[in-house]
Amino acid sequence: MKVIETSIPDVKIIEPQVFGDERGFFLETFRDDWFIKNIADVTFIQDNHSKSSHGILRGLHYQLKNTQGKLVRVTSGEVYDVAVDMRKNSPTYGQHVGVLLSGENKRQLWVPEGFAHGFYVMSESVEFVYKCTDYYNPEHEVSLLWNDPTLNIQWPLIEDKSPSLSAKDQIGLLFEDAPTF
Repeated sequence: MKVIETSIPDVKIIEPQVFGDERGFFLETFRDDWFIKNIADVTFIQDNHSKSSHGILRGLHYQLKNTQGKLVRVTSGEVYDVAVDMRKNSPTYGQHVGVLLSGENKRQLWVPEGFAHGFYVMSESVEFVYKCTDYYNPEHEVSLLWNDPTLNIQWPLIEDKSPSLSAKDQIGLLFEDAPTF
């Protein structure tokens, strides 16, 4: 696997080596010893799989308790995936990384603890899988407003249409009002 650095040093793109021929392909998506040596010394305890339709935006979410690091990837379709640094004492506090993840490019994104995370579905549908370093805890989840003016995330919205949002994401907090780590 190849590690690609981003503008935020703790956020990494992981590009697997794909072995393929006319019959299909094989790739290794996770190997504990390699991940600990090259990315972060963490333990994953929960795996999740979601399916979403074109134009849906999920996020930007993070948990104040049971804070999660996430290793995310797309198995089918394409998303624009975003990680926002919520660590108050970090030199990259308030900055974000945006990456295209797809079933075609097979890239993964490491989003460490202390980051808000979200994605926008660019394809007809998407299947999104991710490994988490702690359990989902909805009582301590925070949602940032996806179009916060301070963050100024340049979401690649299809035909400039507003994304489809959940009720909690419609009332997300402004970055300046959001709790930090």
